[in-house]
Amino acid sequence: MKLLDFLLDFLLFCFHAILIRLDLDQLVAMASQEVILYEDELRSRYGHLEKMTDLVAVWEVALSDGVHKIEFEHGTTSGKRVAYVDGKEALRRDWMFKLVGKETFSVGGTETKATINIDAVSGFAYEYTLEINGKSLKKYMENRSKTSSTWVINLDGVDCRIVLEKDTMDIWCNGKKMETAGEFVDDGTETHFTIGDHDCYIKAVSSGKRREGIIHSLIVDETEIPEAAE
Repeated sequence: MKLLDFLLDFLLFCFHAILIRLDLDQLVAMASQEVILYEDELRSRYGHLEKMTDLVAVWEVALSDGVHKIEFEHGTTSGKRVAYVDGKEALRRDWMFKLVGKETFSVGGTETKATINIDAVSGFAYEYTLEINGKSLKKYMENRSKTSSTWVINLDGVDCRIVLEKDTMDIWCNGKKMETAGEFVDDGTETHFTIGDHDCYIKAVSSGKRREGIIHSLIVDETEIPEAAE
């Protein structure tokens, strides 16, 4: 009888031990889940603050495939350098002993070369300048106005930014390179393409003046669209 009581007590003890172990495992799992959720919540709430802490320069660059926003972070204590293009990280260097120098990366679908120059001004002050394809941003944009034409038009409720690269006659619409077909006409050339159900073409005619060169016009559904200034 004593043996039976002993066995019952032992089995009851094991049963309680199993229940306690299950409760502990569940509590640990819940606690770890809360920690993970808490960390994720912190990242979502305050992650952008970490990014903005060392933000030192912002530029907007108009290229064939669209207008791109370039942001640059420079940690003057750690030497950290981070470049973002349209909100996405394009370059990162976490530790740099030399606080001045330059960083080069690509921008957009055309993989245009961008270089950020970091120069010391005085003491702990720094100056940041942007170069595009080896030229200062100002000079690049001035030169671009000579080598490209841009039009902006709303089609079917969507704003379309159409860009012609004069040297290659490539045509871009909202970051996409268009398929084109060229033909000669009596007074020049026409480069045809379509946007949705709309017939478009760029007409190139001689201005008759050496300084002005070729004049390019965009016609959409037989209507001429005025050129936009960038």
